[in-house]
Amino acid sequence: MNFDFDGTGLVAAHKHSNGGGLVADTAIVDDSVFVGPKARVYGDARVSGNARVSRNARVFGDARVYGNAIVSGNAIVSGNARVFDESHVYDDARVYGHASIFGKVCIFDKACVFDNSSVGGQSTVGGNSIVRGHGIVQGDDIVVGDDIADGTRYLH
Repeated sequence: MNFDFDGTGLVAAHKHSNGGGLVADTAIVDDSVFVGPKARVYGDARVSGNARVSRNARVFGDARVYGNAIVSGNAIVSGNARVFDESHVYDDARVYGHASIFGKVCIFDKACVFDNSSVGGQSTVGGNSIVRGHGIVQGDDIVVGDDIADGTRYLH
């Protein structure tokens, strides 16, 4: 048995059979999922389908990552966030709260998507951008630089 620090203390964890990353015994990760050697999944998180958690990425809380989604780099997906379909969250991006990321979305750099916001379609959110509140980014919207999307819908 291994132990890993999850931000609140040491928790029992095991190496995932596909990639060797640590998975807390409280988390559920399908055998089909790749969890890279330095990646971590803990809390009550669930990762399923053909999803990938790689490099130094962290998935925790009640977060769900599924389908063909990828969380990589130093990215964090936490809280009740959902990342699915073919979405990719990477670099130092953060997705948390009740945010939903779906479609063929890319969230990267130091972008943050949180609260009850959603990003879908083939949208891109990067730079130091923030999508918050009830912000909706969809279609092929691009939110980059220091943009903030909140309210009902981001229009570029």
